[in-house]
Amino acid sequence: MIFLILAETEGYFVEKRRRSERIPIITKYLLENPNTLISLNYFTDFFKSAKSSISEDVSMIRDVFGEFGCGRIETISGSGGGVIYVPLVRGQDKTEFLDRLALKLSDPGRILPGGFLYMTDLVFDAQVAQKVGEIFAQYFVDKAPQYVVTIETKGIPLALMTAKALNLPLVIVRDGGRFTEGSSVSVNYISGSSRNIRTMSLTRRALPLDSRVIIVDDFMKAGGTAKGMIDLLWEFKAQVLGIGILVDTDYPKQKLVNNYYSLLKLIKVDEQAKKIQIKPVVT
Repeated sequence: MIFLILAETEGYFVEKRRRSERIPIITKYLLENPNTLISLNYFTDFFKSAKSSISEDVSMIRDVFGEFGCGRIETISGSGGGVIYVPLVRGQDKTEFLDRLALKLSDPGRILPGGFLYMTDLVFDAQVAQKVGEIFAQYFVDKAPQYVVTIETKGIPLALMTAKALNLPLVIVRDGGRFTEGSSVSVNYISGSSRNIRTMSLTRRALPLDSRVIIVDDFMKAGGTAKGMIDLLWEFKAQVLGIGILVDTDYPKQKLVNNYYSLLKLIKVDEQAKKIQIKPVVT
C-alpha cells in the first residue's frame, strides 16, 4: 500500500503500464489486502488502463491462483463491485503443515514439570503463526466476524495473523487489569488447568456493543479461559461465532465450551517415559 502511494506521488505511473508490469503490482496489492472489496476503478486510474484490460489481468491472476491453490479471487460485477482476494490453504498443504507441527511438538525436550508442553517458540514463529492464522481465517470467514479476540499473551501471534488474513481488528483481553486504558469490564474465571481463580478485563473502548466476534487462543485444557472470555464478551453483548484453538487436550473430554475448532489434539504427556502423543484433528 505504501509503495503504491509513493509511486503515485513520484509520478512513476504517468504512462500506461504493460501487462507484465501490472500483474505483479495487482497481485501484491491483493495479497496485502485480503478479504477486502477493491474497485477495479482503483486499478484503472492507477495504471491509466482500460477496465477491460484490468479485468483480463484479474482473470489471469484468478486462474493461476486457482491452479496452484494460492487462494481464491472473487469478482463482483456492477457499479459497487470489484475484486476480493480470499486466502485459502489447500487440504494437502494443511495436512502436511499440521503433521510437521505435531512432529515438532512431540519432541520429549518440550515436556515441562507438571505435564505441560512448551509451545512458545512455535507460537511466536512468524511463519507458523501466519499459516495457523490462514487456516483459522478460512474456517471462520463465512461466519462474517467483525473482530478477532484473544487473551494475552501467547495467543496474540495466532490471533493477529488470523485478523490479518480476515482483514479485521484484533481485540486483546488483559490477564488482570490495566489502569492506563480507562474504564474497563472485568470478570473472574477459574483456570481449567490450575483451577485458580483469576481475573481478565477488557477496556470499554476496545469493542463496540453487539459485535460479531471469534476467539483465537493457543491452548485449551478444560476451557476455563475460553469460558471466561465468553462471559466477558457477554458484558459487551457480543455474539461469539466460534473459537479457534491451536492445541486442545484429549482430557478432560467434557470442556466448559462446546463451539470450538482445534487443529491439534494432545493425547498424552508422559513425564516418566518422556513421551508426547499429539496428532492433527481430522476435519
